[in-house]
Amino acid sequence: MKNIELPRKVLVGHDALYEVDDVVFELGLTGPALILCDEVTRGVAGDTVAVELESKVTLTGGLDDSWFDSMRKKISGEGIRYVVGVGGGKTLDIGKVVAFESHLPYISVPTAASHDGIASPQASLKRDKPTSVQVHCPIGVVADTKIISKAPKKLLAAGCADAISNYTAVLDWKLAHHERGEYFGDYASALSSMSAEIVMDNASKIYSNISILVEALISSGVAIGIAGSSRPASGAEHQFSHSLDLICEKPALHGEQCGVGTIMMAYLHGADWERVRDCLKKCHAPTTAKGLGIDDNVIVEALVKAAKIRDRYTILRDGLKEDKARQLAKATGVIS
Repeated sequence: MKNIELPRKVLVGHDALYEVDDVVFELGLTGPALILCDEVTRGVAGDTVAVELESKVTLTGGLDDSWFDSMRKKISGEGIRYVVGVGGGKTLDIGKVVAFESHLPYISVPTAASHDGIASPQASLKRDKPTSVQVHCPIGVVADTKIISKAPKKLLAAGCADAISNYTAVLDWKLAHHERGEYFGDYASALSSMSAEIVMDNASKIYSNISILVEALISSGVAIGIAGSSRPASGAEHQFSHSLDLICEKPALHGEQCGVGTIMMAYLHGADWERVRDCLKKCHAPTTAKGLGIDDNVIVEALVKAAKIRDRYTILRDGLKEDKARQLAKATGVIS
């Protein structure tokens, strides 16, 4: 039995932000909202959302228990009826967790298209180690392409890379099905693969038509909701990225790391890794250790440790030895 969760309302387009009150009304939400954003996204969109919804902005804190406790007290004391996350991946994920723990509906208002958490029922939290948390998906998504197109190109490139990483995530899922008998969903995998293909096919057009990327990332999140797990969009390339998060003093962006991981995992699968690399270049996403700002030896170490990051069967299987990891990174040009 699967528990499928999908957004009820998704609005994508120029000046969509000014329709957030209509979306809330259509979803039957009333009363005060908890609007979460950070210092930057407050000026970008948070204050506008607050005016539209006649509510106040609350700035996100750290991921410590005391901040989450303060949010619970705020929700209870002020009679908050729903939660709105306004910002990038971190803010949206914090909003999901707050809404989930408080049993409240959640609205996602992305200000950048940096990863597929916009519409997914997953949240990534970085405390002692990167942790993926199962939550509820947003019941509504309001993606203003005018605002998102103005986000730093680095964030948009990371979003392209995260969408492209579905390419190897689905290959890993198929592998787990054939070699371990793991459940495999044809519909969810097809939707996820399509998201990757559309971004790769339109890599040179992304910045002139940002809705291509936004819709791909939303579709990727929907695929996760249909599958009931992150399988359609998270495989060995994500294990590699999470491994880097653990061992790097200054890791690169999540999507950037996943993109480089996708090049190497496609190579291991015998898939078209060169196409992946070339499409990432067209999106202006990194394809090498140097592009990530990470030392070659750290890339190798991350590859060696990646298989043990989480209990998920992928092309890495039981892991790579250091010599094989170095050969892989060199063969794909990730390290020199």
